[in-house]
Amino acid sequence: MTQTDVLAPDAFVSAVAFGPGGLVPCIVQDADTREVLMLAYANAQALRATLHTGEAHFWSRRRQELWHKGATSGNVQRVRELRLDCDADCVLMVVEPAGPACHTGAVSCFREEAGGGAAVPGGAAC
Repeated sequence: MTQTDVLAPDAFVSAVAFGPGGLVPCIVQDADTREVLMLAYANAQALRATLHTGEAHFWSRRRQELWHKGATSGNVQRVRELRLDCDADCVLMVVEPAGPACHTGAVSCFREEAGGGAAVPGGAAC
C-alpha cells in the first residue's frame, strides 16, 4: 500500500494486520497541532464503529469492551484521517479533539521524556 492509497471502509479493516487478541495499536494525533495525544488499541469492531460514526472508538483491554472515546467525558475525537502504517500493523488516527485526551485531564497522555528531551541513541526510522 502506498501513501496515496484510499481504501473503502471494509477494505481498510480487512487490510489491518491485527496482532494478539485481534488488536491493533492506534496512535492518535491532533489534526491541527500534530501533537501525539494517546495510544489505544482497536479491534475490527472498533475500527468499523470509527469508520461508521466518524468518531474514535477503541477496545478497552481493561474492561474488555468497545470504548467510544469521550462518550462519558464529552471529550470525543472526530476522526479526520485514518491511516495504516507500511506493515499494516499500526493505525494512525488524525483527530479533532473536543477536549483533553488523557483521563488525567492533560491534553496528551505523553508527558515524560527520556534524557531530558535529548535524542535517544540508535533511533531509526522506517
